Amino acid sequence: MDPVRGAVAVVVLVAVTFAVVAGLRLESPWLQPWAAVRAVVQLGVLSLVLGGVVTDLRWTAAFLLLMVGTACATAHGRLRRLGPSSVPRIAATVLVAATVPVSVVFVSGALPLVPRYLLAMGGIVVGGSMTAATLMGRALFAALADSRGEIEAWLALGATPRQAALEPTRRAASTALVPATDQTRTTGLVTLPGAFVGAVFAGADVVDAAQFQVVVLVAVLCSGALTTLMFAWFFGAPRSLPAATPTT
Repeated sequence: MDPVRGAVAVVVLVAVTFAVVAGLRLESPWLQPWAAVRAVVQLGVLSLVLGGVVTDLRWTAAFLLLMVGTACATAHGRLRRLGPSSVPRIAATVLVAATVPVSVVFVSGALPLVPRYLLAMGGIVVGGSMTAATLMGRALFAALADSRGEIEAWLALGATPRQAALEPTRRAASTALVPATDQTRTTGLVTLPGAFVGAVFAGADVVDAAQFQVVVLVAVLCSGALTTLMFAWFFGAPRSLPAATPTT
């Protein structure tokens, strides 16, 4: 890719994105341009340090922990209404939900435990867990608010907070799993996943690249399911309910 033309394309795309978001008066229209700037800077730094990271499992593990910490901070930033006390629970959710599927992949021998595979798989799965946590948190908050009357009725009948909030929690979990599910079922028909395309462009056999992509997609699905499970356990029995959404 020509770097100058690539930069021009990025600037134009960011400008169009900002114009649309600002024109529609959506929430914080500067977030998308700032995200693009951060991506440029972070990928630039990553390209400088990656050479050392992918040669040592210890550095790879440390880098993955940094990824987990950043994912937790990002998810919590989107879920501030859960309060500061939610930070340890969000961190545990992302860490466990990412560690389990990644461990299965390498313990089973599906991929060799070498730094480059660990970094690639771990980074993708951590990102998927972060997204699922954010979606689950937002959907759960909205579902609890919309179902306030129903939940209070169940509580009045003697149900525990977890029992009373079970159906709204299930709806939130289903919503959180939509992106990973749709990405998996439309792979090759609607989307060409980055792991597959990158492996092919790097010269890997197409069949090997497809096998790697399937493992990645299923690991992300598993991570999303574990994320919703843990989120439901930690936050699905609220002591207080958010205000109901106005109907007028």
